Amino acid sequence: MSGRPEKMQVEDCEFTDFEKKIAERAEFSSCYRPRPVTTEKADGCMYFNVKKHPKEALEIMNSLRRSEKLCDVTLVAGDEKFLCHKIVLASASSYFRSMFTGGMREEEMSIIPLHGIHPCMLSVLIEFAYTAEIRVNEQNVCFLLPAATMFQMNHVVEACSVFLEQQLDASNCIGITDFACEHGCLDLEAKAREYIYKHFSEVIKCDEFLQLSACQLVNLIKHDELNIKCESEIFNAVIRWVQQDTERRLCKLEGMLSAVRCHFLSPNFLENQLTHCSVLKKMPQCQEYLSRIFQGLKLHQTCPDKPRKPCSPLVIFSAGGYLRHSLSVFECYNPQTNQWSKLPDLPTPRSGLCGCTVKGSFYTVGGRNNSPTEGNLDSNTVDMYDQYRHCWIPRCPMLVPRNRVGVCAMDNMIYAVGGSQGTVHHNSAERYDPDLDRWQSIANMHNRRIGHGVACVNRLLFAVGGFDGQQRLRNVERYDPEKDEWTNVAPMNETRSGAGITSLDGYVYAVGGYNSTSQLSSVERYCLTRDVWEFVAPMKSPRSALSVVAWGGKLYALGGYDGNEFLSMVECYDPDKDEWSEVGMMSCGRSGHGVAVGPEPLGS
Repeated sequence: MSGRPEKMQVEDCEFTDFEKKIAERAEFSSCYRPRPVTTEKADGCMYFNVKKHPKEALEIMNSLRRSEKLCDVTLVAGDEKFLCHKIVLASASSYFRSMFTGGMREEEMSIIPLHGIHPCMLSVLIEFAYTAEIRVNEQNVCFLLPAATMFQMNHVVEACSVFLEQQLDASNCIGITDFACEHGCLDLEAKAREYIYKHFSEVIKCDEFLQLSACQLVNLIKHDELNIKCESEIFNAVIRWVQQDTERRLCKLEGMLSAVRCHFLSPNFLENQLTHCSVLKKMPQCQEYLSRIFQGLKLHQTCPDKPRKPCSPLVIFSAGGYLRHSLSVFECYNPQTNQWSKLPDLPTPRSGLCGCTVKGSFYTVGGRNNSPTEGNLDSNTVDMYDQYRHCWIPRCPMLVPRNRVGVCAMDNMIYAVGGSQGTVHHNSAERYDPDLDRWQSIANMHNRRIGHGVACVNRLLFAVGGFDGQQRLRNVERYDPEKDEWTNVAPMNETRSGAGITSLDGYVYAVGGYNSTSQLSSVERYCLTRDVWEFVAPMKSPRSALSVVAWGGKLYALGGYDGNEFLSMVECYDPDKDEWSEVGMMSCGRSGHGVAVGPEPLGS
């Protein structure tokens, strides 16, 4: 544009009173109107974005509604009428948008009766359409969400879902899940179900659980990712559900038990239920089913069921160890992220200890404290890590101190085998019941052993290698808990003391160790069905006094001593490829540390 526009001559024009008022107001306010924000400048033009405009426009429309000006539709709910603007309703609700623009007869109607909604809820939704604000509370959410779903007001549905998600607890999560499913709130339903799985142990204690239908209960307990300490929690929950209405529900028990992974119940638990459970006594077919499983467990048959998947990630715990003196360090490693997390130190430094996980809790057992300030004391100490309070809790000590002990979990109990106290090398063994917080002696091994390892396959314990006080060993003993006796099985191909011993896919693995001459990198595994040891691929680095665990279908070898230095390297063995690879480093080199796999601590 060039030049200035000519001034319009308006003296001779006639204006209405309304037009004169508008002109006067425009002339007065133009000097004071806030300037819009310039967002772009190009080709001689300026582009403006007045961000307050949508809000101001809604405020004016709401003011017009309240004064019943320019309204073009009346909604009727019950005995109440609501004057509104179609354009506002259509902008907030696809339901009304379709009603007013989809060729329906309501498009031409000025009064529209609505059914299935309470006047109070309609008032709240109309207010939201004009203000974009809504108040959700415990009193209105169960009425508001169905109404918002009916009118397809997605922002209100989302607000209700967020509110209900914040209200989730063990006593209401099942009800919220059903409510969300009924109204198509898929995101809320998924989060509520996840809450049930993660807090299953608390959910089964609440009344809502007892109101589940048989079909709902079966679908729930079939789920892979239930956060439980052991399968007996699910078995007990099923019995409690039946007892709530025994007359009607007893006939459902057989189908329920097929969804419980009964092969992961301990023989002691099953025997107790078969003897004392009043519900089972009324169902002979259920007793017979559990009796067959009980006998299979006692015969050490391979478990046909798959274990449940953990709700939280599994990590590898590492406690204590030796690096010129006993360590108190405690940390965990997530192989999936290749990240280490520091955790609270052990109450006292210890090396030659073992780690073990039972019912989701990590325990440290035995060892020795040879730190400069504490002397050189063999330990019978047992500590449990509380992952909720992030602290250590002392548990009942072993019957005797055991340094360089072999430890393994079986039937939700901890077995401590061999080890030393001063110059005494033990052939004794004992087991710990966490429920009773008590240790009990079991049969002695044939050999005295320290620096050995213990693994469990098919409810049989295997004590592998070690040192008897005079020589290093390659022999292996097997413990049968039903007979309370140890039996010699095929010896290893190599003599090994300080090897890493664990089980994976029905094999017992012996990794590295010391053969009286040098540290070993060789690895062999024991096949129960053929009673033979066979070599697999060796580690990249020779080491003894290392620790080995199974995680995610692979073996992880951590730390150890290679004859010259203490190692921090972590190696991983893939049995499908029969090869080892270096995957990470511990925070410092060490040997004689206790490791086990368990659920990741909260907030670690």
